[in-house]
Amino acid sequence: MLVKVFGSAVFGVDATTITVEVNIDKGVGYHLVGLPDNAIKESSYRIAAALKNNGYQLPVKKITINMAPADLRKEGSAYDLTIAIGILAATGQIKSEEVSKYIIMGELSLDGGMQPIKGALSIAIKAKEEGYKGFFLPKENVKEAAIVTGLDVYGVENVLEVIDFFEGKGTLEPTVINTREEFYKTLDYPEFDFSEVRGQESIKRCMEIAAAGGHNLILIGPPGAGKTMLAKRLPSILPPMTLKEALETTKIHSVAGKVKETGLMNQRPFRSPHHNASSAALVGGGSYPQPGEISLAHNGVLFLDELPEFKREVLEVMRQPLEDREVTISRAKFTITYPSSFMLVASMNPSPGGYFNDPDAPVSSSPAEMQRYLSKISGPLLDRIDIHVEVTPVPFEKLSDTRNGESSVEIRKRVTKAREIQSVRFENFENIHYNAQMSTKQIREHCALDPTSLQLLKTAMERLNLSARAYDRILKVSRTIADLEGSEKVESNHISEAIQYRSLDRDGWLG
Repeated sequence: MLVKVFGSAVFGVDATTITVEVNIDKGVGYHLVGLPDNAIKESSYRIAAALKNNGYQLPVKKITINMAPADLRKEGSAYDLTIAIGILAATGQIKSEEVSKYIIMGELSLDGGMQPIKGALSIAIKAKEEGYKGFFLPKENVKEAAIVTGLDVYGVENVLEVIDFFEGKGTLEPTVINTREEFYKTLDYPEFDFSEVRGQESIKRCMEIAAAGGHNLILIGPPGAGKTMLAKRLPSILPPMTLKEALETTKIHSVAGKVKETGLMNQRPFRSPHHNASSAALVGGGSYPQPGEISLAHNGVLFLDELPEFKREVLEVMRQPLEDREVTISRAKFTITYPSSFMLVASMNPSPGGYFNDPDAPVSSSPAEMQRYLSKISGPLLDRIDIHVEVTPVPFEKLSDTRNGESSVEIRKRVTKAREIQSVRFENFENIHYNAQMSTKQIREHCALDPTSLQLLKTAMERLNLSARAYDRILKVSRTIADLEGSEKVESNHISEAIQYRSLDRDGWLG
């Protein structure tokens, strides 16, 4: 007897429906075809044990299983439940009429229990698009799949629950989640809040500007000055994610298997890879490509601590994603594109010893050592970072102050208002949403300077030995400062503040 059941494979961030055809014939043998990997080939042992431990069994007949389309590589252990239900239906141990109306996915334990799978949200979206009645999957993944409305999503803990459902013996209720309610539940309650930060008012201001204009940022300072603490709080002042952004972000994390019990993500992601990360870990890839850290940071923040400690070739692979807001991974037979629109925040010590050229510092470094250390960062990468700021240690008087600072929610209101101004400004441009993405033509149009401001900028560039690449960056940042103040024109005070945020362009840093 031939029976067709349906599973799904995830490529990139999208799912493709897989038809699992199970044929029972005379003879003996178990034949699995359709380009399965080793994890799928080993499924027969898990399935046999799981069924036997729940009162069912594999037939002593010739079992042929084809996973179509047969020229598409299948990977992972998530097809265990699909194949098991197909075998039971083909041998008449369960009713088969309803089986083909559902997507069935899950890894089986030897006792019939379920292990979580990856890409549940992408699979659920595809199942709804293709008109399937429902989706069976492990209970740990049910929250992310239930985000999709109009599809019955059943979270199960044991293969017996699925068997009883098709036999009409048990009652299995679909999981229903109010997506909008879940999305707005904790939107204004960030995990890390700027009100907890003592002192560092100038750095908070700098991070507010970076968040308002989507500017990449680098923090330079000695150990213990608060660089990491400040960076962790940056997502809390970014504009709240839209429902579309939340779905995009959740989809990527679902493919990487990092969602499970959390359901819809409503906080912007913050990713902080260690400096020994490889190129594939950062941008994605592998034999079976998976999203990397820059894609997991999509719509959020990628924080690179101790930037000069990263391998140079690892940092260089970020240059194209920083410009294009997506990363493409090519293989011989297919190409996968992952979205990667993120804010880059980096931190670093000013020298190998960790301190500025200060004779009173515990470990002092000479100017030559500092410059050699800083030169580990390539010019093209630094060119994509708009704001450079020096972080100094907090004095005792500030540390011991018991009063709370301004909350992230209050700062976020100003940031959101500035972003709304930019949304209107760039409404006719498909790929430009905030000031950091402006081209040279748009800079000339939206950052026109009066004679006073122009003279100020000229003087600053000459006296501070600012590089030519700093010119456009200063104009972009000054445009954001003007937006935060609600000013239509870029004025001299906006220019003067923006000039402060180009530390690494000054003589004595990178030359």
